[in-house]
Amino acid sequence: MTRIDAKFAALKAQGKKAFVAYVMAGDPDYASSLELVKGFPGAGVDIIELGLPFTDPMADGPTIQAAGQRALGAGMTLQRTLDLATEFRKTDDTTPIVLMGYYNPIYNRGVETFLTDAKAAGIDGLIIVDLPPEEDEELCLPAQKAGLNFIRLATPTTDDKRLPKVLTNTSGFVYYVSITGITGSAEAETTDVAPEVARIKARTDLPVIVGFGINTPEKSQAIAGVADGAVVGSAIVSQIAAGKPVAEVLDFVKSLADGAHRA
Repeated sequence: MTRIDAKFAALKAQGKKAFVAYVMAGDPDYASSLELVKGFPGAGVDIIELGLPFTDPMADGPTIQAAGQRALGAGMTLQRTLDLATEFRKTDDTTPIVLMGYYNPIYNRGVETFLTDAKAAGIDGLIIVDLPPEEDEELCLPAQKAGLNFIRLATPTTDDKRLPKVLTNTSGFVYYVSITGITGSAEAETTDVAPEVARIKARTDLPVIVGFGINTPEKSQAIAGVADGAVVGSAIVSQIAAGKPVAEVLDFVKSLADGAHRA
């Protein structure tokens, strides 16, 4: 059982929904990013989604693209991202960390080396946006063998014919993208999300977590109410981009987490 599996089991026992927070590793700099991530569990974050900075993030909107550029400009690399996770693990051995990004930096490092290093750093799962199920032998299956969850995205365009393929070899949870398009481009609506979550849950026993388009405590509560939890990314990253102190960002994160936990 991974930390992700254990977290969902604990939440289920408490009758609570999950709150997942995304932050770009190294944004705006390594020290601030580490301080923020260390503060997440205390702010109610159940699972940390750690963005891996990349030069060509095709699924990300302007907010997260800019975060990646700030992080890269501050010297963030795959190794530094793993270092950040390692530092976090020195004081927290229970909060799951999911590394979210693109395949190129991993391929460049070498899959076997990356998986060994990621496991050692305390990474629990991977969301690799540009690797479809047809490429499972590339990273998904080796990751599962190494003890990491491989989390897949389902979208509004994932029809009933495609869905079984998407769910094959997925573990940890299913990430449902509530809107078509890039991150931060529209708001999630419960009337659209609820039937899609139900459709996915009819095909899998995995938790279904909804992300994209969630930017307020009220929206976090509403979306978590029709799923197993909510993910917030762009709204948090926007606070960082505005130059808010870490303490203020954590207050905002806590309000979002409280919303999801009220669902």
